[in-house]
Order: sequence, then C-alpha cells, then structure tokens
Amino acid sequence: MTTTTRKYEIFRDLHTRPGAFVIPNPWNAGTAMMLGSLGFEALATTSAGLAFSIGQRDSQGAISREQILANAKEIVMASDLPVSGDLENGFGAAPKSCEETIKQAMDIGLVGGCIEDTTGDPENPIYDFDLSVDRMRAAAQACKDQPFLLTARAENFINGRPDLDDTIARLQAFSDAGADVLYAPGLPDLQSIATLCREVDKPVNVVMGLSGPTWSLAELANAGVKRVSVGGSFARVALGAMMRAAREVRDHGSFTYAKEAIGDSEAANLMAPPPKHRG
Repeated sequence: MTTTTRKYEIFRDLHTRPGAFVIPNPWNAGTAMMLGSLGFEALATTSAGLAFSIGQRDSQGAISREQILANAKEIVMASDLPVSGDLENGFGAAPKSCEETIKQAMDIGLVGGCIEDTTGDPENPIYDFDLSVDRMRAAAQACKDQPFLLTARAENFINGRPDLDDTIARLQAFSDAGADVLYAPGLPDLQSIATLCREVDKPVNVVMGLSGPTWSLAELANAGVKRVSVGGSFARVALGAMMRAAREVRDHGSFTYAKEAIGDSEAANLMAPPPKHRG
C-alpha cells in the first residue's frame, strides 16, 4: 500500500465514523507541522491563508493554480496526515479545467479537494446550474476509482444569494455527479445547516471561525455535520497577534507581547524533519 493510498483510506474513514471531526487549515509547511503535533487527524489547505502570506487579497484568481498546488505540495510533504486541497473553482469555467486541476492535485499527493461553483465575476458570481453540474461531473470523473475524496462547494450564501432551496438542489446534483462530500459555506443558522444535512446523501462540511454566529462541534454534529474546517481563520488569528505586537512596539515602545510568544525551543521541536515521503 502506498503512502497516498493509506492517507486516503484514513481520510475516507473519518467521514464514515460516528460524530463530527475537525479538519484545520494550515497555510504553509510549518503550520502543518504545528497542527499535526496537536493530534488532528487530517489537514486542509487554505487559499485565503496562502494569499495573506504572500501579500495578496483573498479573491478568485488572485493566486494561480501553480501557486496553489506548490503550496499544497509543501504541506503534503511536511505532514504524515491526509491533506485535502482548496482548489477554488478549478481554475477555469470549462469542465476540462476542473478535470485537469483534480489530476494535478492527485499528482502532488493530495487525497481530497474542493471545487466551487463560483465564477469570480461579481456581476454573475455563480455558474449556471447545468454548467456547475457538468464541471463537478468532470472533476468526479478525473478521480473516479482513485484515492481522492472530492468535495463540492455551493457558494450561494457567501455571494449574496441566500437561497437555501437552490443550494440544496445544487448539492444534490453534485452528489449525483460523483462528489463525495458536500459544502455550502455561510449558512446563517443551525436550522439551515440541519435542513441541508437532512436533504443530502453525502457527508457535509461546515466552516467555522469566520464572521457571524458560531456553534460548537457538538452542536454541529447534532445537526448532522460530519466535517468542520476553519478556512483562513487560523491565518487571520496569527496576523492579528502580529499586528497587536507591532502596535504595542510602535505606540508604547514596550515588548510585553513576547510573553504570549511560543518559546524558541518549542518552535524548534515542532519543526522537526518531515516524515519521509514515499509517494
């Protein structure tokens, strides 16, 4: 059994056992090592966290497929955990673009990944229903019978289209097209989340740590959620801590922020050599 197959089987099994699990989002190799040290069982990349780390805004098309996959490969190589990739909208409108993105994702050792139905065009932010399904079908075909778990994202609620019925219809169609996990970021309340979970036949991912209401892992599990990610929120927490420290130095000339810093020896221990990659 290859390392990739083993990681895939672990990742797949997390979605079938009772209860919900958290899949945190590192934005580079170092943060992947840190999260792995805490006992998490899988990781997911974050395009937002990557964007912030290289001085870009978190927006569709701000980072190329090559940059996204290079960052994801570094995370895969740094950790012995299964890694799922934030693959944005597949980097192109055509179904063929989604297919190619999934193939490249598998080539670097990702064992899962998300494809969104958003266009990146503020005037028309969501792909038409039929094209969205065709895109997901192409992505699913690319990883059919391969060690890869495909997550389909319906982006209505974070693009100014709070239409739960259409969101559910899209996720049902994405499931029929071959998606393994379903995801609708930005749902406004637990009732909406529970309704979506009842109406679909695949595990559901919910993102926490963003703006708006928050619920505990237990509450989300009771609503039917299987997987909880944190998106770019860990990266923003880190940026917030740095800005608070910098403002203290600028405004007060003091350095008490260092009391909250991780110790040098602890940081060094967390950055141990990565596990040998065996493909």
